[in-house]
Amino acid sequence: MIDQPVPGEYADTLRSIRDRVTSTRSRAQLAANAHLVHLYWSIGSILLERSRNGAWGTGVLTRLAADLRAEFPSMKGFSATNLKYMRQFAATWPDEDAIGQQAVDRLPWGHITVLLSVPDSGLRAWYVRQAVAGGWSRNVLRHNLRSRAAERHAAAATNFSRLLDDDGADLAQQITRDPYILDFLAVDGDRDERSIEQAMVDRIADTLRELGTGFAFVGRQVHFDVDGNDFFVDLLFFHVEQLRYVVVELKTGEFRPDNVGQLSFYVALVDADLRRPHHADTVGLLLVTGKNDAVVRYALGTSNAPVGVASYELLPPELQRVLPSEAQLQRALLGPKGPRSGQP
Repeated sequence: MIDQPVPGEYADTLRSIRDRVTSTRSRAQLAANAHLVHLYWSIGSILLERSRNGAWGTGVLTRLAADLRAEFPSMKGFSATNLKYMRQFAATWPDEDAIGQQAVDRLPWGHITVLLSVPDSGLRAWYVRQAVAGGWSRNVLRHNLRSRAAERHAAAATNFSRLLDDDGADLAQQITRDPYILDFLAVDGDRDERSIEQAMVDRIADTLRELGTGFAFVGRQVHFDVDGNDFFVDLLFFHVEQLRYVVVELKTGEFRPDNVGQLSFYVALVDADLRRPHHADTVGLLLVTGKNDAVVRYALGTSNAPVGVASYELLPPELQRVLPSEAQLQRALLGPKGPRSGQP
């Protein structure tokens, strides 16, 4: 059999049909997920009402789960534990309309069960929006909950509002956090800046997750030649949604005002050598282990480049809360009266 020649528009036709099938399939999956989420809410609502009026504890739910699995053997999700989640879901979102309005029904059920542990409705709504917009996996959602991402979001001190237009300043501020939690690097605070940078590159997937949605890694120790003088940017990223370069400088000590001058210089280099006409303004982000907010405010006021300052933590928050401070250790070792005579 001789193959017939294909028409010239064949490739475009195939691409068009493929795109339509993919789009329709995605919409069908989203619709099916939404229907399932609303079904689980309605089941939970019934169980919540029954539990208010009678003894509907674990034993009854275990029997109900077995009976439901017998009635619908091809359906998953009818375990006693899941029935408890459904009841908690209905209690957490008592208004079914809010599930659609807040885009909860666009999340997989596993994500919703994770969010049930968030007691504050405003924080829950924030995590729902970010998870939907960023396409977070369940592990990413858990990480962001554990590291208090909502509380740190857009919290870095910056001069964006002074140097960028209103829309640009708002967008740039949205990509900042304070503090940045770098506990996944598994390094201690005695490491130098280069060691921490290398660890961030070695764990680049985790680094990008902590920076937030939209960041792409460009390079470490990016070289710039200025009339024979060599300069190196610690870490360079590109935000693919905002189309802007983000220069990240890492300092292991306390914030110093001259840090802002150095970072501003690097922002200017990136603007001059890498930024294209369609790109948004390059911004800089300085990560330090400690800072005085008043000193930061004055330093940012003198800069003519859009930069921000945030702290970073190498220990997870739960460990920081339980470990004693340096002052507490000194009091425990030396006692309330300080060093005894003869001791240094």
